[in-house]
Amino acid sequence: MADKTVKIGLVGLGTVGCGVAKILLEDCDYIKARTGIKLELTRIVDVDTEKQRPIKLPAGILTNDLNALLNDKDIQIGIELVGGTKISKDIQLKMLAAGKDVITANKALLAEHGNELYAAAHKADKCIAFEASCAGGIPIISAIRTGLAGNRIKAIYGIVNGTCNYILTNMTSKNESFRAALKQAQEKGYAEADPTLDIGGGDSAHKLAILSSISFGCEILPEDIFVEGIENTDISDIRYGGEMGYTLKLLAIGQRTDEGKIFLRVHPSFVASESALARVDGPFNAVSIFGHAVGQTMFYGRGAGMMPTASAVVADIIDVAMGNSKKLFKHLTLEPRSKTACYISKIDELVSRFYIRLRVSDKPGVFAQICTILAKHEISLSGVLQHEEHNTNNVVPAIVITHQTQQKKITAALADFEKLEIVKSKPVCIRIVDIPQDSD
Repeated sequence: MADKTVKIGLVGLGTVGCGVAKILLEDCDYIKARTGIKLELTRIVDVDTEKQRPIKLPAGILTNDLNALLNDKDIQIGIELVGGTKISKDIQLKMLAAGKDVITANKALLAEHGNELYAAAHKADKCIAFEASCAGGIPIISAIRTGLAGNRIKAIYGIVNGTCNYILTNMTSKNESFRAALKQAQEKGYAEADPTLDIGGGDSAHKLAILSSISFGCEILPEDIFVEGIENTDISDIRYGGEMGYTLKLLAIGQRTDEGKIFLRVHPSFVASESALARVDGPFNAVSIFGHAVGQTMFYGRGAGMMPTASAVVADIIDVAMGNSKKLFKHLTLEPRSKTACYISKIDELVSRFYIRLRVSDKPGVFAQICTILAKHEISLSGVLQHEEHNTNNVVPAIVITHQTQQKKITAALADFEKLEIVKSKPVCIRIVDIPQDSD
């Protein structure tokens, strides 16, 4: 039986695009031997056709004319690696209308307009594959949609932004300030010149929107997700948390209760230092998923970069070429907002443990005032830590750990703390995330 040939068009020859082209051009024979399919990259579209790039392209393959790809009837798969939302959305819709299956790594676009694009693909009898949109080279989308298809997903806990994880790792292991760790991340290429989307939690929220929508089977939008970034993280909280047995991570969390309520949140989180996620360091990503049958699973790997993300794009190309993606995509139906919006819970309803740091006057009766406010809001103490500090202003840190309580009670207590004369700066509050552990 003759090998099948599938022709491919690529839009966007940036960092990831170059990685995809490199694999398709250099590893074509290896892929054919493993799959029986010859993947042929026949057209690349980019606005800049003169820029020097780290790959050698066949003559005549690169153009700045999108129509050269759209009008080529032999091209079966279109890859969109442009980024952004407006232009990339237009490109994907044009590809679908031209009769091509679409592959994308565009997390922001799918998080904000996924349902519209999925509907357009269904109407055109085509598919959209998006493995590379979440967690780089980790095959997490495939795991949820195939490997865990027999499970009702109960929870997702993910470190899905390598920039933030690198920064927090350096703050923890090297005692660096946030600004110093961010500068080093930028110098190493782990952080953008403008890191706002990463350190502000927006990038993680886009990924959580995609992962939770396919896990829970309903349309999730970024505005459904509570987002708090790491930009205000202080090294002292990392140290104090470490003394109490916790490690700080930026987690993307999706949880579905037995009653059907869905909690979606991205925020700095203290996790037990002996837990698996606490040991994920540097620019690496990890996602832990809990299913009703399988229990806890853990996926780990490089979450960004040219070749890890390109690996995920090529995995999608192979899946589409073999016909697997189209079969799966036909069953990608998400419950509409009209049916599911009532199940999306607000952050005030969250029940959690909390770490609270107050800078207070060093004098008798301070903890009595703190405990009075906690009691007023029905918040129970689990632990206390206080350090002696040698300074001229007679102000010391007081750290309290609470038992499980509602976020809205903590919010009210924090407001009351700020009114106290003994509290000398804005209170710091970090959620403690108790990740369930499988046991025999």
